[in-house]
Amino acid sequence: MEKKNIVFIAKSLDGYIAGKNGELDWLESIPNPDNIEMGFTNLMQEIDAIVMGKTTFEVVCHFGGHWPYTKHVIVLSNSLKEVPEQLKQRVTIMKGSPQEIISALHKRGYFKLYIDGGRTVQEFLKADLIDELRITTIPILLGGGFPLFGDLDLRLEFEHIESKVFLNQLVQNWYRRKRK
Repeated sequence: MEKKNIVFIAKSLDGYIAGKNGELDWLESIPNPDNIEMGFTNLMQEIDAIVMGKTTFEVVCHFGGHWPYTKHVIVLSNSLKEVPEQLKQRVTIMKGSPQEIISALHKRGYFKLYIDGGRTVQEFLKADLIDELRITTIPILLGGGFPLFGDLDLRLEFEHIESKVFLNQLVQNWYRRKRK
């Protein structure tokens, strides 16, 4: 069984995934009147489950409307004890190191994972557990906020696979981890 951990995320030109106060409104700063799909549907068909941090989970819960994911969601948290009743069949809370989480998920039959959320992505990168980065850059400078990347203990090399331009302004770059 192929194992793969994928980051699919948007960032500002200056490398932030959320503004200074956690704001995300800038993600929709480029009009998309035709609702052009930018790879998310294909990603959902490719993966077995989604791994996200508590903050990202809380943001998604406050979007309103229906739950946006058809795949099982694993929320990483040391403090969250339960999820809303209507999500109990769709969401599992876990805690542990990135290695422990991956090992437990593989034992449950989840091998292709979408890793989402700032701290979660940073921790999985720090543990060298990310196989692909699919990053869409939105042409805006936020001037501060939550950065996509944090400090690493070692250098991680990726190779460029593909670039796509959406709405004549959004650039999505796809990278694969170079393993020795």
